Amino acid sequence: MAEARLFLHAGAHRTGTSSFQMCLHRNRKALAAAGWAMAYPGRDDIPSGKLALRLPRPKDGVTEAAIAKARKTLADHCGGRNLILSEENIPGRMMHFMSGRFYPAAEARCAVLRAAWDRPIAHVLFVVRPYDELFVSGYRKRAEDNAVEDFEALRPHYLSMDRGWPELLAVMRDVLRPETMTVIPYAERGTSAALLARMVPGLDADALKEPQRVMNLSATDAALEALQVRYRAGETLNRAAWQEIVGAHKDDRGPRGFAAFSDAEKRFWSERYTHDLDVISKMDGISFG
Repeated sequence: MAEARLFLHAGAHRTGTSSFQMCLHRNRKALAAAGWAMAYPGRDDIPSGKLALRLPRPKDGVTEAAIAKARKTLADHCGGRNLILSEENIPGRMMHFMSGRFYPAAEARCAVLRAAWDRPIAHVLFVVRPYDELFVSGYRKRAEDNAVEDFEALRPHYLSMDRGWPELLAVMRDVLRPETMTVIPYAERGTSAALLARMVPGLDADALKEPQRVMNLSATDAALEALQVRYRAGETLNRAAWQEIVGAHKDDRGPRGFAAFSDAEKRFWSERYTHDLDVISKMDGISFG
């Protein structure tokens, strides 16, 4: 029997990952019939998502216990077949952006994953997004179910971010050592079916079903302001409760300045993103665009 291979969709955050995972859900029977195993989490109400891949936090480092847990998780989902895995948290979590750290646990998380999967990683696919959009979207997403500091107070941390996409992608390339690594700008992402077909050989995008609903929509400013009043008063809301508040304010779409960079800051981020895309396009071992 041929050695099982891993095809990894590793995010990034806020680039349609939930839509991609719903695409896997909609096509799971056809993919399984073709011999593929699949693993993806159930967050954002993906019905068949079962993946709970535990990787280190920044303070944890690489441990044999972490490797063993990740190895068992992958084996449980793989079953000896080629595995399509989609998980946006491979390099880490967005919460660290608010302290000026760009995926600080990426080295350890990738090292644990690479040690846990001792077979070929055939393909890593990663979608990058402009920095200002990523940071604002990430902040808004966290504000849906957590108390957060005002965006104004966090602005200096964002503007002094310790690294960016090229540094992160170099870590992922060098630690995961995939046979192929593809990086796509968010503006060129296309449909989830096309993305899946691009990642996995032999799939026909036209034969794949797209998700029937838009996934992971952000709350309005009005909803986020209402949620922050509750959280800052010490309340804890479960998912159903905060989603009810989001729904109650969904039609109040006027901007209230909940989170935004200035025009000058947007130009700064745009120039950095353009520069970094050029750097990525020239990086060895990466297929870009």
